[in-house]
Amino acid sequence: MKLKPLPILVTLVSIACLGSTIAYTGSQLADKKGPPSQNAHRSSNVPKAVQEEMIAASAPSVVVLEVKADTYKALVKGYGEASAHYAITYSAEVSGRVEKLMPRFETGKLVKKGDVLATLENTTYLQAVAAAKSDLAQAELDLLEEERTGEQARLEWKRSGMTGEPNSPLVLREPQLAAQIAVVENAKYSLKKAQQDLAKTVIKAPFDALVVERNIQPGSYAQVGTSVAELYSTDLVEIEIPLSMKQWQSLPKLTNSDISNKDNAKWPVTLYSSDGENSWQGYVTRVEQHVDVASRQRSLVIAVDKPFEQDVGLFPGTFVQAHIEGAILDNTWELPASAISQQGDIWYLTEDNLLNKVPAKKVFEKSGSVYVSPIEDISSAQIIKRPLSNYVVGMLMTPKLEG
Repeated sequence: MKLKPLPILVTLVSIACLGSTIAYTGSQLADKKGPPSQNAHRSSNVPKAVQEEMIAASAPSVVVLEVKADTYKALVKGYGEASAHYAITYSAEVSGRVEKLMPRFETGKLVKKGDVLATLENTTYLQAVAAAKSDLAQAELDLLEEERTGEQARLEWKRSGMTGEPNSPLVLREPQLAAQIAVVENAKYSLKKAQQDLAKTVIKAPFDALVVERNIQPGSYAQVGTSVAELYSTDLVEIEIPLSMKQWQSLPKLTNSDISNKDNAKWPVTLYSSDGENSWQGYVTRVEQHVDVASRQRSLVIAVDKPFEQDVGLFPGTFVQAHIEGAILDNTWELPASAISQQGDIWYLTEDNLLNKVPAKKVFEKSGSVYVSPIEDISSAQIIKRPLSNYVVGMLMTPKLEG
């Protein structure tokens, strides 16, 4: 097969043009770059301080806070449910048919101590009181007769001319007199018991209370122990607040004796509803001296007096958040909540404006601020106000002090 001369000639010309282009480009680049010694001389003419300033100027800026250790009053937050001081199932102490219910004896109503709630049919108990009175009267009569008989026995002993005391106390009827005195005492107690049973046919509120549930109706029959009502006391409500060991360390070291001492001011606590719209003022009434086996926490008990008389009632069953005044803490930093990263770290700048971080040791939180233990061996520092997730330890930053 014969090759055509024209395609061969075109190929050779193309290769020659490509080689010329590469050579020209290489010479142009060499001219722009210049000798290595000349470039090195140009770089060495820039002072080191200027070079550092140029590098710092190119570093990203970051807002920092100057923080110093100070003294603050701790605030401990906890959660709990309000419960009545006393909550009882009130039961009938005697049997009888329910004769009458008082109008105030309805669920949701408040009753005072001693208010009549209901009455039971009492004929049987009136009869028992009358019988007990009769028995007591007879016993007292028998006692008088025995005393008279004993006096006659003593006179007869003296008339007999016998000296000294008789060999048997039966001669002077002393045992008979003691037995009759005991009969009278028993009759008195029987009358008292009958009168008490009669009084119990009138069912009265044992304390100032809220009627939560009524379990009897007119005409129903109440046995001894029958539930009459569920009652909650209204003098105060209590809130049990479980706290962790770390939270207890932020509280004053007070004992129940210190808390109950009338000479000491009450330990104040502010309570907030779950939606934050309502608040109540309470106080610490005692501290529990045991750890709950389920939560492994120890509780602080808070009381609110007259909960139903508040502007907004604090009713049993209400879930609340408690803000408890804590101890005075020295050597503590106050930081905005934004200064704690999502990983729980504090980012700060070293003396060379390099990024560094440490885990935040939170002590307590209050009004949007976080109070933490200072970084070890650092009394004051430039803290990053809003750390970003892409920060890297050792990154050079340009600090911008807030304010």
